[in-house]
Amino acid sequence: MGAYSGPGSWFQRLDRYARTGSPFNLPVVGIFLAFASLTSGPASASDPGVTESEIRLGQTMPYSGPASGYAVYGRVEAAYYEMINASGGINGRKVNLISLDDALSPPKTVEQTRKLVEQDEVFAMVGSLGTVTNSAVQRYLKLKKVPQVFIATGASKWNDPSNFPYTIALAPPYRLEGEAFGKYVLSNSPDAKIGILTQNDDAGRDYIEGVRKGLGENASKMIVETVTYENSDPTVDSQILKLKAAGADTLFAGGTPRIAAQAIRKIGELGWKPFHWIPIPSNSIKGVLEAAGLDHAKSLVTTLVYKSPTDTRWQDDPDVKEFNRFIKDRMPQADLNDSSLVAGYVSAYVTAKTLELCGKDLSRANFVKQASSLTKMEAPMLLPGITLTTRPDNYSAFSQLQMARFDGVNWVPEGPVIAVDDQGH
Repeated sequence: MGAYSGPGSWFQRLDRYARTGSPFNLPVVGIFLAFASLTSGPASASDPGVTESEIRLGQTMPYSGPASGYAVYGRVEAAYYEMINASGGINGRKVNLISLDDALSPPKTVEQTRKLVEQDEVFAMVGSLGTVTNSAVQRYLKLKKVPQVFIATGASKWNDPSNFPYTIALAPPYRLEGEAFGKYVLSNSPDAKIGILTQNDDAGRDYIEGVRKGLGENASKMIVETVTYENSDPTVDSQILKLKAAGADTLFAGGTPRIAAQAIRKIGELGWKPFHWIPIPSNSIKGVLEAAGLDHAKSLVTTLVYKSPTDTRWQDDPDVKEFNRFIKDRMPQADLNDSSLVAGYVSAYVTAKTLELCGKDLSRANFVKQASSLTKMEAPMLLPGITLTTRPDNYSAFSQLQMARFDGVNWVPEGPVIAVDDQGH
């Protein structure tokens, strides 16, 4: 069979197979899953995690703890692979995705990752979520030569192929979102007084660096206050009050779903109405905006890379129709307004496509080679004009962003797609 161009080519065939409708509610998911048979002839491989009948993949995910709002990311990946299982697998091989809970706690991530590598002998770690958690195991996985691929974090540190050739992220870079915000404010409100709220980690530092880069020589004059939070902080009320007291009329505020919702709600309760930009990890309508109160969220600005399955503009779009059917069949309890569903869906698609591109050489080295050689991949649910490209010298897959404003119901795109480029280190 030939190469595929998207999941749409599978759905018609998949109608012949029974659907389980499993919502994957357990915090530890260990299931045999299969990918579509897309290449001819059996592949030869001797790396751990690959046999004639199986590919074992590992993953850590915050199924519990303060960042559990992201847990659906792992569940949708499992459901996606289960769907593909129905069509026969890659050359007859089933994929055993072992997704373990790390509660977004680095010590727990280390423990679970060592188990996956040394006991379960996974072929690769794929789609694991979190900056601090992936950081905790990056050197270990490099030492073991285990691919750490398509991880769900946009920290710029992941774009370091010369020092960490086994680590590739699949998220818009935080630094570029910050830069886009800085450039937008500089162009539209050069007298703005900017306040910044970020997590005290590599991701937060990337956002700050990006905002400063976008503002250029005006950064010191325009930024009036920068505050951070720890993931364990019960609230960020004091940080919000500090930003307001500093006289900020423009905010860049990012965080986990819980923190982002708290910040938006607190700003609304204060009757404070700054120009408020939130980055992609904080812009879930279900996970953040509804929790904060949609009345508080109206007029927020963000950047987008994915189509929204609930936006009426996409109701006739083939990708969206297929995605909505997938969720209805496989995860009927899920809320389509949760943007993590789409992000996980795209991650699973790209992983499947990369395994398919390996052809008969299903080795760790070739898997990393294919993952770092994507060329304008048009993955399902990406906005028009946004594609995925990686190079051996630049692992940053995203190089386009779309600005959008929340109208009380949906994120409404504003202006053209913004072309950016992260050259890494």
